[in-house]
Amino acid sequence: MIADVLADATERMTKAVEVTKDDFSNVRTGRANPALFQKILVSYYGTPTPLEQLASLQNQEARTLIVTPYDKSALRDIEQAIRDVPNLGAQPNNDGTIIRVTLPDLTEERRREYVKIVKTKAEDGKVSVRNIRRKAKDDLDALKSEVGDDEVARGEKELEQVTKSHVDAIDDALKRKEAELLEV
Repeated sequence: MIADVLADATERMTKAVEVTKDDFSNVRTGRANPALFQKILVSYYGTPTPLEQLASLQNQEARTLIVTPYDKSALRDIEQAIRDVPNLGAQPNNDGTIIRVTLPDLTEERRREYVKIVKTKAEDGKVSVRNIRRKAKDDLDALKSEVGDDEVARGEKELEQVTKSHVDAIDDALKRKEAELLEV
């Protein structure tokens, strides 16, 4: 029973770390990257649809990305969705068949803003890991009458180690992303 609670908590914490790392990939560095556009939702016939389902994305240059829609009628909606993304500063240019998205140069001030955004995302990830730990701890406490205090105490120690390793993984990913953002 304790092993089941720990396995479930470990699995959920791993997913939380992966979501946090995925969120980091959506914060841009010095290059245009198709991952920046992964979570953009386009209103396609009234339905919010991920951009990657409506168009192919390719790097043309370091700061330019080419968006080629599968359906040319969605061109204006895609352009508007890209323009509406906060913190991106992208300038989409529509030529009738493709959209060229030019990203501005990163200034030192803008890099610092991105570092703050990444730190916030990291903190959100840590909070979700801690919430998972709290839920698992409550589940372990509910098992005290069945398995005994010593077994639950061992389970809680193991839970703390698992939690620490996942929080450390988020911190490591944050350090790498921060270094990547501040690199000129």
